[in-house]
Amino acid sequence: MPASGASFLAAHPTLPVVYTTHESTEGAVSAFAAEGSAEGPAPLGAPVTSGGANPCHLTVHPDGGWLLTANYSTDTLPGMVAVHRLGAAGRITDLTDVVEHKGSGPVAGRQEGSHAHQVLVAPAGRFVLATDLGADAVFTYRLDPVNGTLERTAVNQLRPGSGPRHLAFAPAGDLVYSADELSSTVTCHRYEAETGTLVELSRVPATAVADVPNQPGGIVASDRFVWVTNRGADTVAAFRVDGTTLVPLGETPAGATWPRGLTRAPGHLLVAGQHSGTLAALPVLESGVLGEAVAKAAVPSVVCALVVCGLEVPGPGVRPGGARPSGVRSPSAARSGSGAAGGAPAVVRRRGHRPGGW
Repeated sequence: MPASGASFLAAHPTLPVVYTTHESTEGAVSAFAAEGSAEGPAPLGAPVTSGGANPCHLTVHPDGGWLLTANYSTDTLPGMVAVHRLGAAGRITDLTDVVEHKGSGPVAGRQEGSHAHQVLVAPAGRFVLATDLGADAVFTYRLDPVNGTLERTAVNQLRPGSGPRHLAFAPAGDLVYSADELSSTVTCHRYEAETGTLVELSRVPATAVADVPNQPGGIVASDRFVWVTNRGADTVAAFRVDGTTLVPLGETPAGATWPRGLTRAPGHLLVAGQHSGTLAALPVLESGVLGEAVAKAAVPSVVCALVVCGLEVPGPGVRPGGARPSGVRSPSAARSGSGAAGGAPAVVRRRGHRPGGW
């Protein structure tokens, strides 16, 4: 099943439906039945416009009624965030709103204009946050639950040249961490739930590797730890949360080249290596430090993994190019993208226990 430029996945909160971006200048999103055939998830209708160019991230509102998409844009088009209504069966119906970001930054070649990079719903569900790498900002919106429109309530200006890529909330919802692509840092912010605003508290380098250019990619947070992938250093860095400060615990080889995506799974983190075409499972130790990869799967141009129902990860002994981890499958539709940063996502089936303790 064709899914050109598939570069990010999101699951419906209550239905067995998965959504993907199609990262290209035309920009599209589509829905798939997660419980598809042996060939992979079955499409639920044709792709529809993403409301902008090069969509690179999407999420489903917790009420299950809205799909939110971040359109990275091009050199001449601004970053945009779009809203689609979802039908009762999870199908994408009408495009209800598109909002345009404005702004720029000091990094030549990357920040001449706005570039929306992620959109997510804050833990209480009151606000929608959108990172913008080009504008060095996090835009805060309120979603109209009837009409599906976005009202901008705040623009959180971050450090010039930081290039915020992705956010990850602490489970309590009072802190939010940003992976800053252009400054190669990780920043801890206080999140003001009443206003949807961010206040910087501290920041640390994303990697201790100093001899290669580095761009943080995926970020995952728990109540005690934060993990970030490093594209360039090809590591996953672990940090301990000490109040409002992140304490480096060390870095582990990512088990893949250019680790773009990072996904939490029971007892493991899944690392999507775009350039090596490798999906690697790294065990999370009690200390928060990551062990070396215990399983790898060949998934061409993989950039994202989605856990859709307990992951069964095989033990040590699986080598690069060896057997695919049990329960991991890459839909034939999700292959190398045509967008500037496109790639392929992988759907991972979970079995058994839930994550615990970390």
